[in-house]
Amino acid sequence: MTKKELRLYEGMYILSASLSEDALKKSLERITKTIEESGGQVHKIHEMGRKKLSYEINGHKQGQYFLLYFSVYPKLIDEMWKEYLLNEDLIRFMTMRAEKIVEKIEFKPLVEA
Repeated sequence: MTKKELRLYEGMYILSASLSEDALKKSLERITKTIEESGGQVHKIHEMGRKKLSYEINGHKQGQYFLLYFSVYPKLIDEMWKEYLLNEDLIRFMTMRAEKIVEKIEFKPLVEA
């Protein structure tokens, strides 16, 4: 593997639910800008809406969820994470390697026992 190989990643980002629409947009732009400044490219953004968190995180009980598909050089993921940690509006984030870009997200209904 060389540094020149871009890899596809899936990132889940939870932003503060108390943000205004404009502040939410700016915070999401900050995340995408971090990816692009690292030499990457954002392919798809799924806005999943406001959801209740499973447990309280730093006083937050709800968050705005976003799922991003992006390509970036693997060695730059750590640098991106350092930038994410400086973003006070970002409650949690997770980055995983992806095989393909999912164009539409659908959830199966829960089976009641």
